[in-house]
Amino acid sequence: MNPASKSESRVRKVATTPFDDQRPGTSGLRKKITVFQQPHYLENFIQSVFDVLALRPGSTLVLGGDGRYYNREALQVILKMAAANGIGRMVVGRDAILSTPAASCVIRKRATAGGIILSASHNPGGPQGDFGVKVNAANGGPAPSTLTEAIFARSRALRAYRVLDASDVALDRLGESKLAGMTVEIIDPVADYAALMESLFDFGALATLFAVGFRVRYDAMHAVTGPYAREILERRLGAAPGSVIHGEPRLDFGGEPPDPNLVHAHELVEAMESFDAPDFGAACDGDGDRNMILGRRFFVTPSDSLAVLAANARIVPGYAAGLVGVARSMPTSRAVDRVAERLGIPRYETPTGWKYFGNLLDAGKITLCGEESFGTGSSHVREKDGLWAVLFWLDILAARRQSVEAIVREHWRTYGRDFYTRHDYEELDPAVAQSLMDKLRVRLRGLPGQRIGNRRVRAADDFQYTDPVDGTQASAQGLRVLFEDGARIVYRLSGTGTQGATLRLYVEAFEPDPARQTRDTQEVLAELVAAALDVAEIPERTGRHAPTVIT
Repeated sequence: MNPASKSESRVRKVATTPFDDQRPGTSGLRKKITVFQQPHYLENFIQSVFDVLALRPGSTLVLGGDGRYYNREALQVILKMAAANGIGRMVVGRDAILSTPAASCVIRKRATAGGIILSASHNPGGPQGDFGVKVNAANGGPAPSTLTEAIFARSRALRAYRVLDASDVALDRLGESKLAGMTVEIIDPVADYAALMESLFDFGALATLFAVGFRVRYDAMHAVTGPYAREILERRLGAAPGSVIHGEPRLDFGGEPPDPNLVHAHELVEAMESFDAPDFGAACDGDGDRNMILGRRFFVTPSDSLAVLAANARIVPGYAAGLVGVARSMPTSRAVDRVAERLGIPRYETPTGWKYFGNLLDAGKITLCGEESFGTGSSHVREKDGLWAVLFWLDILAARRQSVEAIVREHWRTYGRDFYTRHDYEELDPAVAQSLMDKLRVRLRGLPGQRIGNRRVRAADDFQYTDPVDGTQASAQGLRVLFEDGARIVYRLSGTGTQGATLRLYVEAFEPDPARQTRDTQEVLAELVAAALDVAEIPERTGRHAPTVIT
């Protein structure tokens, strides 16, 4: 039993001053850890969450995080505040660990009132790194904007929070304990998620694949998916010991941002480029919701990955009945659109943010969905899911007995290839970045009908979205230049960073001719990239003559 019994603990009401910077974004509230460590900062936000949720007494919430610095301390604060606010049960991942897709899985399986996830996703960790708090709804997905706006409004008005005076809860032992009148249940963070994966994928076929010598290299990036990958890939499926690298979660993620791209997962990339490369490579991010897929000396773009999964879904037991529809975020390439057209199923183009997919999934309008920022998911949970995507790919490889590269190239021959690249300009002055977007928005009005290089502009707009489920609208979701030959340029400011602004530039061109599909992406798109830089005057306005990251 927890030593904090009802008789020796008491609820305190602590006076607080409102904070003006607690507006959650699409991925929750993200700030530098030093901001969260300010007196009353975390407590102010969590009390605002409890006030807005207004849960019935005795309700159950799920709680866990990605293991980054300050994860355990914040979790203890939230437990004591939950007890003080009348929550009946908190379901917590052992050692404060619970990946974002696993949290969604547990919320849905147990039909809880929702959950709180402590993560800043792929952002850096450590004492000088980032921290985040995300609220998930009862469907297991990110809180809708109506809820996050209400939380922000409450945080501006809050004058006091409620917290229990009690000892910390032991997080390393499975089982139940009491925190005053609240039950704290410590669960195996992997068990429910692994069972869900086994219900979707052919674990027998995958075990056979590994038994005949198939080699995988999975980079957990010293983040949350290490325990999940070791349990599923190495223990249950029989991948060779050591197939999972960087599998121990660390407070600072080993000093690297846990971002699964060609820059930060460099050790994996080097292994997959080597003479004796494994057959398949993959990496996931800090909280386990993003993925990168690699073959031998071959990188699969997230847009192509989503399209390949959609085209091969019937191979996988959990999707053998086919797909009801697919969705992608607006900046994601249109590769999956071509698959949907061939399959005769609906496809949806949404703003960036997983909550938009959640509405479509809850309404039964789609089965698969994805974003170009290395996020892919399906109807099995209401979050993007990195390890799920890895297992989906492995199921396809086991069934088709082809290499990653052969499968993707065959896909291009069948559906055509969308050459696609993203250039990120990180840590820009926010005022400079916003001014660039404002001036570009005005300039786009005069572009339709003009020629840029050897292409004529068909349309230029600021993407808007009307949700087909509830009719809500989202505006100013990204600036688009659409060409008559199907090429696209997209500009968007990202909200995932905690320092400065990030400008993302997306460039895409379609190539139906198989003889021309093997060219280098950056060479093919060089003229379009130059045009995109010129139209927005990026070097002149930002002082940057090269992007921070190219994917």
